[in-house]
Amino acid sequence: MPKYAVMLRLSLFLLSLFSVRFVNAQTIELLSSGSKASLRGLSVVDDQIIWASGSAGTVLKSIDGGMSWKKIAVTGFEKTDFRDIEAFDENNAVIMGIDSPGVILKTNDGGQEWKLVYRNDTKGIFLDAMEFLSPTKAVVIGDPIGGQFFMAVSEDGGEHWREENQINRPIADTGEACFASSGTNIRRLSGNSYVFISGGLHSKMFNKNKSYKLPIIQGMESTGANSIAVKNKKCLLIVGGDFNQKDSANQNCFFTIDGGKKWKSPLIGPGGYRSCVEYLGKEHWITCGLNGVDWTIDGGNTFVPISKTGFHVCRKAKKGNAVYFAGGNGKIGKFIN
Repeated sequence: MPKYAVMLRLSLFLLSLFSVRFVNAQTIELLSSGSKASLRGLSVVDDQIIWASGSAGTVLKSIDGGMSWKKIAVTGFEKTDFRDIEAFDENNAVIMGIDSPGVILKTNDGGQEWKLVYRNDTKGIFLDAMEFLSPTKAVVIGDPIGGQFFMAVSEDGGEHWREENQINRPIADTGEACFASSGTNIRRLSGNSYVFISGGLHSKMFNKNKSYKLPIIQGMESTGANSIAVKNKKCLLIVGGDFNQKDSANQNCFFTIDGGKKWKSPLIGPGGYRSCVEYLGKEHWITCGLNGVDWTIDGGNTFVPISKTGFHVCRKAKKGNAVYFAGGNGKIGKFIN
């Protein structure tokens, strides 16, 4: 056996031993949300205030770190699938419904009343994710219409929205779209700039007027990049795969340290299709999917499995250190480190 192969096997063996010891310190604590909805929207304001959203018009809120949850009615939208949510505190939040029609609603009183701030009845409209670049400026990305990705922006904290001019909408290849899997396929890069990713027959990352072809698996409607997380404008990590093959780890995770010009795959990657990734600080990232949760403490080179419980989305507190998860059948989890 060649010397380099022996060294590689030895390295992988040592990493596996490290992983077994290391994983014992981390776990996911399951919490009771009282809901049966499929939850894909999650916004963690701080270590106590958490909002979640999902199918069948579901909006949930906790103000005690997930120990108890309140189901919030959104009158008139009981059948809407709210795939993304952005919360600012206990009282102010914005939710996004994906299609038929595509809608955005906002509450200023903790969810007692909701104001419809945007509605789009265009045939084929499908909103995928929403990102607030600042307390006032926000962007919504949607699947292509007429060969261009749909985009809408707000300049006043989500109170009003305008559709982006077609000249500013990136062109999509045939069979290319976005996944509304976790509300994280668009992320703030720096200042008011952002990046977003696509999937399907083609998978790319878009940054202003530039696009970068991704090395992630692609070529089918179920493949491609699902989520991107940002450490800084040069260091980013993407996850995805094939959601029809939840246990396949083939070309499902890559990271870049030069803003997307070159991408590197982990030595040991996540253990299957992943719908969300979140940057936690230092060299720590965490990712989740249908068959479990993995995390890395070395910048994405080595991922360690910490749970076999599946989730759609994971988010870190904007003001704090808590990390929460949400998934199918009303599932809520908390990262215990």
